[in-house]
Amino acid sequence: MTERKSFDEQLEDTKADVVKLAALVTEQISRATSSILDGDLAAVDAVYAEHTNIGELNREIEQRAYSIFALQQPIAIDLRVLLAVLRILHELELTANLMRNVARATRRLYPRELSPRIRGILEHMGSQASTQIQISIDAFADNDASAAAALPDMDDIMDELQKDLFRAIFAEGAPDESALQQAVQTTFVGRDYERAADHAVTIARWVRFIATGQLPGHAAEE
Repeated sequence: MTERKSFDEQLEDTKADVVKLAALVTEQISRATSSILDGDLAAVDAVYAEHTNIGELNREIEQRAYSIFALQQPIAIDLRVLLAVLRILHELELTANLMRNVARATRRLYPRELSPRIRGILEHMGSQASTQIQISIDAFADNDASAAAALPDMDDIMDELQKDLFRAIFAEGAPDESALQQAVQTTFVGRDYERAADHAVTIARWVRFIATGQLPGHAAEE
């Protein structure tokens, strides 16, 4: 009984650290968004510095999960949690990489300023990405499959924002090479936010897997 309790505690500690990691990634979304909106090069440096910390924590949690696999005897539900943890870590890592890309775009655009319309759309996209990551991780922490099931519909908001961004970029045109470069970089930033939201949806699908045993991407998932 004591050994089982020890295993349960290890699993809960691992889940708690995944939630902590997700909070750091969510902060990266906010930090990267501030950098691109304000042309804040100091914020870019902060994104890069924190990216290293996130990578280290990610690897630490991953190794712990593999250790539990190797040294414990998890039953079916625990196996699903551990498998989901490993996949969620991957999605969070990819999201952190995307926010580093956003920060990098700040350097490439500097010192040009974004138009008010594009600035407003990117701000909304950053907020939407943060919200989706937060909801997906809350669903993981609470074992809430119902909340997780809402993420695909929420993602429609991000898809519409990306369309709005494209319209705004085309409406402004690109009269010179500098403006064209800005349009290209802004398009990439929009794509980074859209992909971050997609990662939140994938996290939610792994949360549903914990509850149902249905692998994400399976024909019967919906």
